[in-house]
Amino acid sequence: MKDDQRRHPLRDANTDRAAAEAAPDTPQTRAPAYKLAFTDDAFMGREELRPVRLQLELLKPEMMLDAEGITSTIVLFGGARIPEPAQKDMARTKTLAELSRFYDEAREFSRLMTLKSMKGGGTQDVIVTGGGPGVMEAGNRGAVDAGGRSIGLNIVLPFEQAPNLYVTPELCFNFHYFAIRKMHFLMRAKAICVFPGGFGTMDETFEALTLIQTGRMQRVPFLLFGRAFWQKIINWEALADAGTISAEDLDLFRFVETADEAMALIDNWEPATARESIPGR
Repeated sequence: MKDDQRRHPLRDANTDRAAAEAAPDTPQTRAPAYKLAFTDDAFMGREELRPVRLQLELLKPEMMLDAEGITSTIVLFGGARIPEPAQKDMARTKTLAELSRFYDEAREFSRLMTLKSMKGGGTQDVIVTGGGPGVMEAGNRGAVDAGGRSIGLNIVLPFEQAPNLYVTPELCFNFHYFAIRKMHFLMRAKAICVFPGGFGTMDETFEALTLIQTGRMQRVPFLLFGRAFWQKIINWEALADAGTISAEDLDLFRFVETADEAMALIDNWEPATARESIPGR
């Protein structure tokens, strides 16, 4: 008996796809109704098919990451507009030019983490970014510097839909749904590193912090690069003073400035049991 990967004796979908494409050209076979449902782009894009698309967008990266043997990731969040230092003179603001140093820190952190990952076979603690420019590019680029792989979770946007050229091609994914994309960021996360950024970075940061705060996600090293930036943008202590978060919630993250500091903190992180949600937080 031939070695067959299928778990049933029925004909597979791809065989029928090919057979349908070879059907005689008639008014009946040209009609949209005749198309196999899973090959009909117009049908798959219908409003009623959203639950199916959500499931597909969850399943495809999950299955492909499993096939590549990826068991855990190190998440890099950060701004798409932060330039490489060599291009900081082209930055739209003085602050962005000053923040360009975090491009290099993200690149170096990714390089160091990828080297560490490769010592264990390159399937654990793999760098994952949003796959776009700026800090995301730096993260994927650092993995290339180390000779390793990295993941890019891109999303269709008006100005950033193309992945950067440093993402490992077989680990480069594209998303329609922000929510599913954010799930994939965190499903394998062993640490979360956040660099300065805008609305998207804030969204990702606070969703992850909320999941940890409410006990919906295990506590992992959570590092904010650039104390001055984060303390200027967010008055963390004011949230605690107001009682809208607990004082202990300020311990869910640490500020760091350099790649070396981040590596040391991750290596020496003392895990804490995730606390249960406190009503009203």
